[in-house]
Amino acid sequence: MSEVRIAAEPRTEFGKGAARKIRRTDKVPVVLYGHGIEPKHLTLPGHELLLALRTPNVLIRLEGEGVNELALPKGVQKDPLKGFLEHVDLLLVKSGEKVTVEIPVTTTGEIAPGGLLDQQLLSIGVEAEATHIPTGIEVDIEGLEVGAVVTAGDLKLAEGSTLSADPETVILQVITVPTTSEATEGETEGESTEGDTE
Repeated sequence: MSEVRIAAEPRTEFGKGAARKIRRTDKVPVVLYGHGIEPKHLTLPGHELLLALRTPNVLIRLEGEGVNELALPKGVQKDPLKGFLEHVDLLLVKSGEKVTVEIPVTTTGEIAPGGLLDQQLLSIGVEAEATHIPTGIEVDIEGLEVGAVVTAGDLKLAEGSTLSADPETVILQVITVPTTSEATEGETEGESTEGDTE
C-alpha cells in the first residue's frame, strides 16, 4: 500500500470556536494517538485529507514541524448535510507493526442462472502489517449455484494477512429466486393479516 504524504501543523487552540476557525481556512482539526504517546493535536489541509480518505485504510505520512509519523484513519466525523470533514482521529503506526482493519469484499464473475446472490458482508476484519494492508479481497462467484455458501474461512487472503473474524461467518450465499406466485402469496398473506387486525 502506498503512502499519502500530507503536511501537518501543530494545533494550539481548542474548543468548538477554534475548530470552526480552522475549518473556515479549509483545514481539519486532527488528533494523532497511539503507542502510549500523549495525543498530538494537529491541523491538516482539508482537500488533501478528503482525497486521501477515499482510499480504505489509507496510510498517511504526516510531515511538518516536529511531526514525521505514519498513521491510519480511525475516526472520521463529517458534516451530515454538507459532507465536509469536521474532525479526524488518526492512529499512530510503525513500519512492520500488525494492525486489525476492515477491508472491502468484492465479487467477480456471474452466478449460475436461476439463483440470486445474497452478499451479507461487504467487508471483513483482517490483521496485516500496517505498511502492507490489502486494498480488498475478491471472491470469484463464477458458476456458483443455488445453495453455494462462501464463509470468511474460504477467502483467499494476501500473504502476511490473517483473518480476525470467525472463519464460519457467512460472506455470501446463492439463494433461490422467489417465483411470481410465491411473491404474490406473500403479499396476499400480508394483506389478510392486516385485515384480521382491524
